[in-house]
Amino acid sequence: MNLFSDIRALVIDSISALQAEATLPEGLNTDPVTTEPPRDPAHGDMATNAAMVLAKPAKMKPRDIAEALAEKLRADDRIASAEVAGPGFLNLRLSNATWAALPAAILTDGTGYGRSDMGAGTKVNIEYVSANPTGPMHVGHARGAIVGDAMASLLAYAGYDVTREYYINDGGAQVDVLARSVYLRYREAHDLSVDWPEGSYPGDYLIPVGEALKDKVGDRWLDAPEEEWLAEVRTFATDAMMDLIRADLAALGVHMDNFFSEKSLYGTGRIEDAIQTLDDKGLIYRGVLEPPKGKTPEDWEPREQTLFRSTEHGDDVDRPIKKSDGSWTYFAPDIAYHYDKVTRGFDMLIDIFGADHGGYVKRMKAAVSALSEGSVPLDIKLIQLVKLFKDGQPFKMSKRAGTFVTLRDLVDMVGADVARFHMLTRKPDAALDFDFDKVVEQSKENPVFYVQYAHARICSVLRKAADAGVDVSDATLAGLTPVLEDPAEIALAAKLAEWPRLVEIAARTHEPHRVATYLSEVAADLHGLWNKGNDNVALRFVQDDPAATQAKILLARATAVVICAGLGILGVTPVEEMR
Repeated sequence: MNLFSDIRALVIDSISALQAEATLPEGLNTDPVTTEPPRDPAHGDMATNAAMVLAKPAKMKPRDIAEALAEKLRADDRIASAEVAGPGFLNLRLSNATWAALPAAILTDGTGYGRSDMGAGTKVNIEYVSANPTGPMHVGHARGAIVGDAMASLLAYAGYDVTREYYINDGGAQVDVLARSVYLRYREAHDLSVDWPEGSYPGDYLIPVGEALKDKVGDRWLDAPEEEWLAEVRTFATDAMMDLIRADLAALGVHMDNFFSEKSLYGTGRIEDAIQTLDDKGLIYRGVLEPPKGKTPEDWEPREQTLFRSTEHGDDVDRPIKKSDGSWTYFAPDIAYHYDKVTRGFDMLIDIFGADHGGYVKRMKAAVSALSEGSVPLDIKLIQLVKLFKDGQPFKMSKRAGTFVTLRDLVDMVGADVARFHMLTRKPDAALDFDFDKVVEQSKENPVFYVQYAHARICSVLRKAADAGVDVSDATLAGLTPVLEDPAEIALAAKLAEWPRLVEIAARTHEPHRVATYLSEVAADLHGLWNKGNDNVALRFVQDDPAATQAKILLARATAVVICAGLGILGVTPVEEMR
C-alpha cells in the first residue's frame, strides 16, 4: 500500500474525467503531476501540483484547472476536503476513515509495507570502504562503510539488484611498505632488534602477523635479501590485513558480496584493454597540459604525455594516464577497474569515497561515460570527516593503532547499532561530530535512543496487553479498523503513510540518511501520542476493555512495523526493552 501513490492515481483519474468532459484538452502529459505533504501541515494532508504543471500545455489558468479538479476529488470518499490556494495550489485533507484504514493495511502488508519495485531489477554496483590493506580501518572508514551498506540495503528495498563491492588497493607502493613492516615484526618475533624507518607501519596490529610469518617460514628469511622475500611477504601481509578488515567490517555488521583486487589488473592486459577501448574512440592522445591552477609558467615544466580526452565527457581538463617513464598513473588502473564493472553488466555504479577524493569525481565520471558511451551512470558520494569527542574533549588516540581511533575501537566503545545509526544522522557530505558520551545518553536529544525507546515502548504495551489476555496477534489486529480522532493519532498515521514515498525518494537520491531522519520523526509522533495518553485515558494504547485495547494498539503495532523496516535498512537491530 502507498497512500500517496493511491491519491496521485485518483488525481490522474480525475484529470482523465475532465478530459472526457472536454474541460481539459486531450494529450496532456501527467508525468510531472505529484502528490506530496504540504510544506505547512496546517494546509492539509497532501498537496498536488497538477493545476500548476498542466496550465501551460492546457492553455488555461492554473486556478481554473484547480477548481475543476477539486470538484472531482471531493466526490471521492477518501477526500474530506479539497481547497484551492493562491494561483492554483490544491490542498487535500483525507477523511478520518482513510487514516483509520491505514494501520490494518500496514499489518496486512507486513514486511512488504514500503517496499518498492521502482528499481525494476536494475543492476547496481556499490563500491565502498576500499581502505588500503595496510592496517586496521579508522573511524572515517567506518562512516563510509555504514553509508555504503545502508545505501545498498535501501536500494535493494526499493527493487534494485545490488552488489556490494570492496576494491582492494593492493597494487601500489604502500603494500611494499606494509611487507617491509611485517618483515621487521618477523625479525622481532625472532628476538632481534629493529629500526623503524620513517613512513613504515609500526602499529601493534602487525605483531601477530610477524609471529604468524615466523610460524610459517621459521628463520628462512632472516638473512635473505629483500628480493627473495618481498613478493611472498607482500601477499602474506595483504591477506592478513584483509582478514583483519573483514573481521572489523563484520563487527560493524557489514558483509561484502565481492572483493576486487587492484593487483589483478596488472600484468593481465586488463589495463591495456581499457585504455585501448578509449583509444578506439579517439580519446587517447599525446599532448601537453596547461599549468595547474596556482602554477606559473616559471615553476611548471611542460612535457608531452599520454592523455585521456576527458574534457569531451564533462571534465575540466584532460588527464594523464601514463607517467614520463612509461608506467601507468594511478588513474589508469581505476579506469580499468570501472571498465570491468561496465563489462560485468551493471546498469548503475555508485562509489563511496573519502572527502579527499573531491578532485577525482569529474575524471572518473568522464571515464565511465566514455567507456559505456553514456549508458551507465556513475554517482560518487564523498564522505566528510568524523570529529570524535569524549568528556567534552577531542578524542584521537587508539591503544592498538597508536595514532587514530580504529573502527573496532568504535564498535567496542558504543556498539555497532549506535555507531551505525549516529553515522547516518547527517548527509555524508557534511562533517559529523561523534561524542562518545552523547551517543549513549538516554534522552530525547539522542536520536538513537529516541527511536529505540519508541520501539521498546510499543513492545511493552503489546506485552502488557497479551499478559492481560488480549489477542494482539497481527492476524487479529489486521482485521480491525480503529477510530482515529485525536490530532496526535492522525499525525502518527499520516507519518506512517509517508514511509513508501520516503523509501523511493531516498533510493532515487542515494541518501540513506533520510531514513534515519524519518525514523526520528516517527518516534517523536509516537512519544507525543504516548504523553497525551498520560493526561487523556482514552488515548492510551491499553484500555480496560479488550476490544478497545485492540483498536488502540493496532496503530502502535503498525508503527513498530515501520520502525523495524527503517532500522533494518540502516542495519540497526530494534530493541524490545531498554536497559
